[in-house]
Amino acid sequence: MNGVLVLDKPQGISSSDAVQQVKRLFAAQKVGHTGSLDPLATGVLPLCFGEATKFSQFLLSSDKKYWTRIQLGVATETGDSDGEVVAQQDASHIRQADVEAVLPQFRGDIKQVPSMYSALKHKGQPLYKLARQGIEVEREARRVSIFSNELVQFGDSSFELEIHCSKGTYIRTIAEEIGAALSVGAHVTALHRRAAGPFDESDMLSLSTLQAQRDKGESLDQFLRPIDSAVGHWPEVVLSDATAFYVRQGQPVQIAHAPTQGWVRLSERSCNEESHFLGVGEVLDDGRIAPRRLVAG
Repeated sequence: MNGVLVLDKPQGISSSDAVQQVKRLFAAQKVGHTGSLDPLATGVLPLCFGEATKFSQFLLSSDKKYWTRIQLGVATETGDSDGEVVAQQDASHIRQADVEAVLPQFRGDIKQVPSMYSALKHKGQPLYKLARQGIEVEREARRVSIFSNELVQFGDSSFELEIHCSKGTYIRTIAEEIGAALSVGAHVTALHRRAAGPFDESDMLSLSTLQAQRDKGESLDQFLRPIDSAVGHWPEVVLSDATAFYVRQGQPVQIAHAPTQGWVRLSERSCNEESHFLGVGEVLDDGRIAPRRLVAG
């Protein structure tokens, strides 16, 4: 069973819990998610089945889009409403213009210190597990890119943002830092992922939809997208049988009119046949394309 399922992760469960439920529904052996969403969060969670797991890293490193609601005047230990309140302050004086005035600080290339309640690991242990034991470790600030960060709603000491960002961006950290910039504290009360790499909300399927299909005895395989959908937005390079032979041996090949840099999808086309996905490759400095990840068979 190979392919990609774009799940609409429900609120209240972890990404790992979502994977386990999907594995049970599909009776699948090998399923992995492509970047954790907090239990509070909902939305686009691509899951890779079988051979598609070889390409999950490219979804993990892809750009993301989020909608979030942020409450001013209340800070929590986790930066979201799942955590205990650690500080409260009157925020009734904060106006829309005040929020808009600080937002430019959270656009472009910025540095973030990952939350202690993130899934990042320290010596093999997720930070959130250490945090729950009362242990705090030093974390290095990491550079992330915020391509857009727009205020879409303001009212009653809360506001909503639409954010398009690079991998590794923590929305709860943005909320906390906006609260700090306004000197009133803040935390995330709702978070929804609108897009991850090539997938968006229009691609999503809910657990309830999958369960209903399963209950009717329908095959769920129909909901799996092709393996190459994970990199469907990359340029395609079509190889002949002879050239594909060398690629399968791990050898770089020269292809006429291929892109001159970056990563590409590799497809093979035999005479009078449709092309089929081989894997992904990277353009070398000398213009040859080196295979990097190939599907079995």
